[in-house]
Amino acid sequence: MPSFQPRRKSSLPLIMGVLNVTPDSFSDGGSFVDLGAAVDRGLQMLASGADVIDVGGESTRPGAEPVPADEELRRVIPVIKALREQTAARISVDTFKPDVARAAVEAGADIWNDVTALGADGAVATAAELGVPVMLMHMQGKPKTMQDQPEYEDVVNEVCDYLTERADIAMAGGVKADCIWLDPGIGFGKTLDHNLALMRDLDKVIGLGYPVLFGASRKRFIAALDEGAEETERLGGSLAAALRAAQAGAAMVRVHDVRMTVQALKVQAAIRRGKE
Repeated sequence: MPSFQPRRKSSLPLIMGVLNVTPDSFSDGGSFVDLGAAVDRGLQMLASGADVIDVGGESTRPGAEPVPADEELRRVIPVIKALREQTAARISVDTFKPDVARAAVEAGADIWNDVTALGADGAVATAAELGVPVMLMHMQGKPKTMQDQPEYEDVVNEVCDYLTERADIAMAGGVKADCIWLDPGIGFGKTLDHNLALMRDLDKVIGLGYPVLFGASRKRFIAALDEGAEETERLGGSLAAALRAAQAGAAMVRVHDVRMTVQALKVQAAIRRGKE
């Protein structure tokens, strides 16, 4: 499979479709724990315009409990294998455990999406060994406690400094520069104001020189701005965030609602072309 690279800047960002095969994810927990339902959902997202399917077997929602590696493997490996048998499209594994990432790549995944930015013991060495693209995300704290009292003096600069440091550590450990993507981690150890600041100044993250993955789909900050909006009622806010990310130059957006995101991005791109 050819190298995984962002599209040229004038094109739409790539679309990563979220496929949570967990009983407790914040938005769709329990919906795709059945193998057939999970595979059907992945193929449906690809047909709707997704470029990557991101398979996750451990919830990282605020307050989530850790999942043992053997249980995470039981959840994700059959789905990845079944998807690979039916599509040549990109498959990502959403995990911070090196052993799970290795098994997933052996099963057919070709991207590692890590919310801890290769922070686990042995993760950098594993990423260098696997040679696949890795998504390095910023998170303050751990999922179980990250939303208790997140604090920053300057959230944008601190996130940028952290991501730069993690990219440098990854490369020093043998990960190739062209395999590194960055993710500011919207909603991961951040208040509403922190999230808004990162979205407002997203160009600073993009200016670090690596392709940026942006994920804000259905997250809690939307409900903080639109009181009472349940997870499945946050499409409008999700689209607004995705459009902002595309405007700033994000290389890929991670979303639940693939079809509507593709449509919104196409309309935005058409409007922008009219000004060029």
